[in-house]
Amino acid sequence: MGVSQPARFGEDWSDERVKAYLDRQPVDGESADFHVLMTAYKHMRPHDFERFLGFFVAAGRNLDATDSNGHTLLTLARSHTQSTDFVQLLEQAGAR
Repeated sequence: MGVSQPARFGEDWSDERVKAYLDRQPVDGESADFHVLMTAYKHMRPHDFERFLGFFVAAGRNLDATDSNGHTLLTLARSHTQSTDFVQLLEQAGAR
């Protein structure tokens, strides 16, 4: 599924646009939950990502899903120097 609308710097994202990331499909063998988390992490600003996490958790998805190397998004985000907000949001949402 493609992005519902082109991104513009500083624009507000609707709930529908944020929720659309829940429907992203992984490549063969990749965890669907990890895929949508990573895709949202790469494309969203912290305040949109926070809203996404609420929808993700409400849908019963797994915050601790792993990539093919066994890493969670939280583990990977902790290694990125400018991801402090995302790490905090993941922890607040219950990621371990």
